[in-house]
Amino acid sequence: MARSRHSLVSTLIVGATLVASAACAAPRGRVYVRVGPPVPIVEARVVAPGPGYVWVPGYYAWERGAYLWMPGRYVLPPRARAVWIAPHWERERRGWFFVEGRWR
Repeated sequence: MARSRHSLVSTLIVGATLVASAACAAPRGRVYVRVGPPVPIVEARVVAPGPGYVWVPGYYAWERGAYLWMPGRYVLPPRARAVWIAPHWERERRGWFFVEGRWR
């Protein structure tokens, strides 16, 4: 009896956790943050490692409940004339959410 009761309680806890996490899930996999990101850090660029490299500026990521600066770096574009669209934070009713950087 005690064993089945323990099993029932465990099942109920797992079910409640799944329902609660689904209720907090953001559309399209967004994670919302209540406080906006700090002012971006001004980075000193070093000399490019070679011809064709493009500077990709740093940005703030949300890690373990805090903003973490991800430093800029030089990268090779995936194709000729590709343009880097920098990652950034946008605000809407639910809070701030991160928009990934991408090549266009």
